[in-house]
Amino acid sequence: MTTTVPTEAAVRRSTPGTADGPRRRPGRIRRIGLPYLLLLPALLLELLVHLVPMVIGIVMSFKELTQFYIRDWTTAPWNGLGNYRMSVDFNAPVGAALLHSFLVTVAFTLLSVGLCWLVGTAAAVHMQDTFRGRGLLRALFLVPYALPVYTAVITWVFMFQHDNGLVNHVLHDQLGLTDKPSFWLIGDNSFLALLTVSVWKGWPFAFLIVMAGLQNIPKELYEAAALDGAGLWQQLRRITLPSLRPVNQVLVLVLFLWTFNDFNTPYVLFGKTAPAAADLVSVHIYQASFVTWNFGTGSAMSVLLLLFLLLVTGGYLWLTSRGRRTADV
Repeated sequence: MTTTVPTEAAVRRSTPGTADGPRRRPGRIRRIGLPYLLLLPALLLELLVHLVPMVIGIVMSFKELTQFYIRDWTTAPWNGLGNYRMSVDFNAPVGAALLHSFLVTVAFTLLSVGLCWLVGTAAAVHMQDTFRGRGLLRALFLVPYALPVYTAVITWVFMFQHDNGLVNHVLHDQLGLTDKPSFWLIGDNSFLALLTVSVWKGWPFAFLIVMAGLQNIPKELYEAAALDGAGLWQQLRRITLPSLRPVNQVLVLVLFLWTFNDFNTPYVLFGKTAPAAADLVSVHIYQASFVTWNFGTGSAMSVLLLLFLLLVTGGYLWLTSRGRRTADV
């Protein structure tokens, strides 16, 4: 009588639940679902911290929400698009003030982003050369970006003081560039003061990003360009800037969003009521909401600001992606 010993493969096939398909499928599902499971806490926090207040703000923009309904804002009467009509009626005081604030913010953002990028790029290019003390200078350049906003801006508040500020002491007392000490925190000079603080605080970020992008440019390109007789300006124009185009596209967008939405800098610099020359949209919305106690109008202004930023961001991304496709062709 012959005894047949079953093979290991036959045993696996005959045993329920041990086939290759059923054994691998649960493990594959676990591998696919594990990243989503790890992201779930962050997604829930994002939902609670950002999306839920955003939805509540959108609902509030359709209500006539004033200080009389703060105890229970859901009982405020429905106003429909009334808050939006008031905000975009540029012939009325509310709309005219919002338009002025918007134009000031656009001018401030363009100047601040342009100067931050220019100063940061120039510093990053010069820091590529090896010299004694380069590491120390790099660390010192990042100090304004690393300082807390309140600490950095409140220092400038003392420096911009009319009677005993360092700025007037240097410009008027030592250099004699002005006839009399200037008021920097009120009047038209407030725009220059805000721009100075914004550039001082923002250019180290541009410096850090551009310096990281420069590390990916091969040095052989500069050596070959130098052998061909290309000077510093030609190397910057033909090698550095084209190679940094992807980095600059992201950098400019991030700086634009940060600057346009900046609230901490003007609030610490000027307080609750900013001068007309430095009335940014962020502070203007705060005043409309928490100073005049008209939360419905303030929420409508916030939604309009969100829509504008989404439109600009979408247009910018479309233009940059189209430029990349054209360059690849």
